[in-house]
Amino acid sequence: MAEKDRYRLDKILANSGIGSRREIKAIVKAKRVLVNGVVAKDADMQVRLSTDTIEVDGSPVLFREYIYLLMNKPQGVLSATEDNHGEVVVDLLRPEHQIFKPFPVGRLDKDTEGLLLLTNDGKLAHELLAPKKHVAKTYYAQISGEVTAEDGRAFAQGVVLDDGYKTLPGELHIIRSGAQSEIKLTIYEGKFHQVKRMFAAVGKKVTYLKRLTMGTLQLDDALAPGEYRELTVAELAMLAGKEAPEANNCGKTVMR
Repeated sequence: MAEKDRYRLDKILANSGIGSRREIKAIVKAKRVLVNGVVAKDADMQVRLSTDTIEVDGSPVLFREYIYLLMNKPQGVLSATEDNHGEVVVDLLRPEHQIFKPFPVGRLDKDTEGLLLLTNDGKLAHELLAPKKHVAKTYYAQISGEVTAEDGRAFAQGVVLDDGYKTLPGELHIIRSGAQSEIKLTIYEGKFHQVKRMFAAVGKKVTYLKRLTMGTLQLDDALAPGEYRELTVAELAMLAGKEAPEANNCGKTVMR
């Protein structure tokens, strides 16, 4: 097994957006890649990131292992990496991001919109999804039926779902109450269809659902459904529980 600091040349070049594995093999064969100033002979050669230098057509290559994407997931798209019958969120990514093989952190229902994080960083994903972490997630929803203060008190105590599971306490904020209500709800777990099932438990139906936050991440209002961008340095630092830089301009390019 290769040391952690050592990677195959074609993996490094692919993760740097140079091209597909097949394209990189052709680039290497054409003698366009230098490692430590010497023409690379094989695309699968091992390169040590801490000491070796790589150039393609005379330009240095900077390698990164992980990618972090903030998406405004649209309705009708599955939170998955592949599906035999429908479009998945990975299909919305540009090729230079697909090569990192990111996956959605958690799931949003097919008909649910809003914040979705995609990454290939399994450790961070585990931190956000681990049940014991109780990561807060806030949703905006439109409800068929009058949402009342009594519903808020029920949610604050935890409600019993259709399978007998009692949820953790949630925080319900009523924006508008009537035959068609609008609310925001913060929950601290991620059970299957949880928001819809919580309202079903109090006799009401969710007709529209959108996730606004996950942990420290907030949905970017500049992102239309289906658009995404890379996390900023500050967002990533806060998500990882580190002190955020005072300022940065990284990651603001919207991808369509």
